[in-house]
Amino acid sequence: MSVPTITAVPGVEVGHHTDTAAATGVTVITFPEPNRAVVDVRGGAPGTRETDVLGDAIKPVTVNALVFAGGSAFGLAAANGVVEEIESEGRGAPTPAGPVPIVPAAIVFDLMTGDVRGRPEAEHGAAAYKNRSGAAVAMGRVGAGAGTTVGAWRGPGAIRFAGIGSAAVRVGESTVGALVVLNAAGDVFSLEGESLTGGEPDSLAPPIGSVPGDNTTLVCVATDAGIEDRNELRRIAIRAHDAIGACIRPTHTRYDGDSAFVVSFGSMDANLDALQQAAFVVVGRAIERAVAEAGRAS
Repeated sequence: MSVPTITAVPGVEVGHHTDTAAATGVTVITFPEPNRAVVDVRGGAPGTRETDVLGDAIKPVTVNALVFAGGSAFGLAAANGVVEEIESEGRGAPTPAGPVPIVPAAIVFDLMTGDVRGRPEAEHGAAAYKNRSGAAVAMGRVGAGAGTTVGAWRGPGAIRFAGIGSAAVRVGESTVGALVVLNAAGDVFSLEGESLTGGEPDSLAPPIGSVPGDNTTLVCVATDAGIEDRNELRRIAIRAHDAIGACIRPTHTRYDGDSAFVVSFGSMDANLDALQQAAFVVVGRAIERAVAEAGRAS
């Protein structure tokens, strides 16, 4: 029986493109429009595109798609293909020269897992966009999670594959869902504190500087609750990062690119405090599933 994923939020669609040989890929998420979006970047070494348009002092804009990709900074090129597809549909922010698609993107470092020359390109982003659907999200070593790992901070023998995880819950009349691309140097724990990758909760392993680059957890939280205040969306992003901190140890280091995007649309009523707690839960469960599903594919 399938588990609820972010596509349980009405109107959310997800598509993957996976390069198995290169162990990398692209994941694209789309949302009903109009929508409101924010991002909270807490890692010390992020790789992003178009995140400034989601900033505090910027006029709110509708996000046409969100792109997560492998390939480190090279993978940001995948967003070009998504932009071109959306432009061909006549969608985007209106300008005198025509619509300009708004497609924020973020990447993970996976260049050491497969063929370092196999990096996501614009055509791969376009393929992921075309593959999107409202079906339950494929999890594990697919899309942007095809080459991600965890546990490197304890040495090469502790490394294991991670991947993509997703979860969703109902909060009153609304739904909150999360999709996570897990790529952490640290170890992974359940929300209840159970070790999922063999690490000890209070472990002091070799310096994380010995494995720079093998870090970054990317999160998208989506809800059909009618949240107009972007500051309230930022509170949800903070709770998403709380879940990252609870489940991944260490995280938010100077080598990470940990980023949490939150997108709201629709008009469903929901208790804001309950929504924030739901975000914590679905992000944590998505992290757990990323490890579990990657293990099944190994």
